Amino acid sequence: MINKVILMGRLTRDPELRYTSTNKPVCSFDVAVASGYGDSQKTDFINCIAWNKAAEFLGKYFNKGMMVIVGGRISTRTWEGKDGKKNYVTEVIANELDFGETKKARDEYNGYSRPKQQNSTPQKAADDFEVLDDLPNDLPF
Repeated sequence: MINKVILMGRLTRDPELRYTSTNKPVCSFDVAVASGYGDSQKTDFINCIAWNKAAEFLGKYFNKGMMVIVGGRISTRTWEGKDGKKNYVTEVIANELDFGETKKARDEYNGYSRPKQQNSTPQKAADDFEVLDDLPNDLPF
């Protein structure tokens, strides 16, 4: 059987990195994933959990609003609350995480557009390039 999930979306809140009583890192986070087009577009909010190195990576390098790529599996669990009521949750156990955009794109999305760096070497104007008129007319493709 196959249980594989791949998501790409934005974090709806800062990842919450904690440690278990045995000092195992665990990070919970939510990903907003858009689907559909036009009037039928909707957004799903997916609960996710990462453990160990993936949890520490997420907690260190990601924050609210960032685009994230998540690979993992769907898991369901139940537990009994203090009030005796049975609770049920479906979530993605993330074991692969990656940045979903460049730092430049993330800064532009968040409104932090910065002025472009001046290049230390001058750019050549179009007139500075030599024009080659003797190119072959019979290209092999």
